[in-house]
Amino acid sequence: MNNIHPSAVVSPRAELGDGITIGPHAVIEESVVIGDGSSIGSSALLAPGAIIGQNVRISHGAVIGTNPQDLKFGGEITQAKIGDNTVVREYVTINRGTKAHGETSVGRDCFIMAYAHVAHDCIVGNNVILANSVNMAGHVEIHDWATIGGVVPIHQFVKIGAHCMVGGGFRVPQDICPFSLVGGYPLKVVGLNSIGLRRRGFAIDRIRILEQAFKFLFFSGLNTSQAIERINAEVEKTPDIQLVLDFVARSDRGIIK
Repeated sequence: MNNIHPSAVVSPRAELGDGITIGPHAVIEESVVIGDGSSIGSSALLAPGAIIGQNVRISHGAVIGTNPQDLKFGGEITQAKIGDNTVVREYVTINRGTKAHGETSVGRDCFIMAYAHVAHDCIVGNNVILANSVNMAGHVEIHDWATIGGVVPIHQFVKIGAHCMVGGGFRVPQDICPFSLVGGYPLKVVGLNSIGLRRRGFAIDRIRILEQAFKFLFFSGLNTSQAIERINAEVEKTPDIQLVLDFVARSDRGIIK
């Protein structure tokens, strides 16, 4: 049974699961889908194309699925998706996609803190934390288990690798290698995100192998091509190392060094 406040406005063309709570003055527009057990806070807006998973918590004043802030947007039908068990705090804004990608997506078990903005065509993985007022431009990718500190602006088309930690208040103009700890002006890799990796159960040997690769890639004075050659020759090719190598090979904007 759903618990919908009398002052909420819910389109008859919205698709609601079971056990949903919708707070005062929330607006649920047509073609919105809300999964079982989710709660929508007071004065939140779910616009057409918002697809909400199960057990999602959307707080007061959040706005999901509104039109992209992109002058190329032509009114095409697109979506904004939020995965199961994700928490969206107060006044977060998540725009739907454009024809370039068709959707904006936030994965499962994420924590999106107050005033964060997820722009059109962004892809946010699983278990990602966006702290207060993170501002993502269009087409940004943030991979699984990354943590982005507060008030961080992220340039369009940037990719942030898995298990990264980006310090609060720093601008991100280029791609960030998986497992990195980054900060400073200009932004730079200051080390391996070893504390975060230990908290996630990474074994000491697994971290040690990553440290070997990071020494070549970021702290040897070698250029990126030279560092990759040394990693291929001298570092054990674990799945973590392959993830790093594949990420660097696919980087379009170049990686933060």
